[in-house]
Amino acid sequence: MASQERGYDISQWYDSRPAKIGWFAMLAIGVFWVVYQRTFGYSHGLDSMTPEFDSVWMGLWRFNIVANAIFFAVSVGWIWVTRDRNLANLDPKLELKRYFYFMGWLVCYIWGVYYAGSYTLEQDAAWHQVIIRDTSFTASHIVAFYGTFPLYITCGVSSYLYAQTRLPLYNQATSFPLVAAVVGPMFILPNVGLNEWGHAFWFVDELFAAPLHWGFVTLGWCGLFGAAGG
Repeated sequence: MASQERGYDISQWYDSRPAKIGWFAMLAIGVFWVVYQRTFGYSHGLDSMTPEFDSVWMGLWRFNIVANAIFFAVSVGWIWVTRDRNLANLDPKLELKRYFYFMGWLVCYIWGVYYAGSYTLEQDAAWHQVIIRDTSFTASHIVAFYGTFPLYITCGVSSYLYAQTRLPLYNQATSFPLVAAVVGPMFILPNVGLNEWGHAFWFVDELFAAPLHWGFVTLGWCGLFGAAGG
C-alpha cells in the first residue's frame, strides 16, 4: 500500500531491517554482559580459586567462546557460500540495496568496536585499579577480551567479506582504508597477550597511559582513520 502511494517500490533498493536486527541484538548482548557483571562481579568475581568463580565466571567464558565461534562460522560461512558469482551483470537497484546492507554490517561493527574499546576497556582499567588481579581471566577480561573483542572482529570480517563478494567496486580491488578499519582493531586481540604478559612479569600498576596499553590505542585509532578514509 505504501509503495503504491509513493509510486515506486522502495524495497527494491532499500532495506534497513537487517541493520536494525543486528544492532538491537548486539545491544541486547551488551546489556546482558553489563547486568551479569553488576550482579556477580563482587559476589563471585574476586577470588579465582573459589568454586563459585569457576561456575559463574568461567562458565560465562565458555559461553562467550562457543557463542562467538558459532557466530563467526555462521556469518562468514553464509556470506561466502551465498556470494554473487555474476557481479558484472548486477542490477543497479540491487547494488544500491547491497550498499545499505553493507552499511548495516558497518554499523554493527562500529558499535562493537566502540562498546569494546570505550566501555569494557575503560571499565577493565578501573576494575584493576580497585581489585588485585590473581588471574588473567578476571571478571572484566572475560567480557572484554573473550566476549566483545571476538564479537566486533566477526562483524568487521563479515563487513569486509560482504563488500568483496557483493559489491563490484570492492570486488575489483582491495580497499586499503577498509582493510585498515578491520585489521587494526582486530589486532587488539593479539595485543591482549602482550598486555597480560607485561602485567604478570613487568609491573602490576594499572595505569591508563602505561606503555603496555599503547597498542590498544594505536590499533583502535587504525579503525577510526580507516573508516574515515573508506
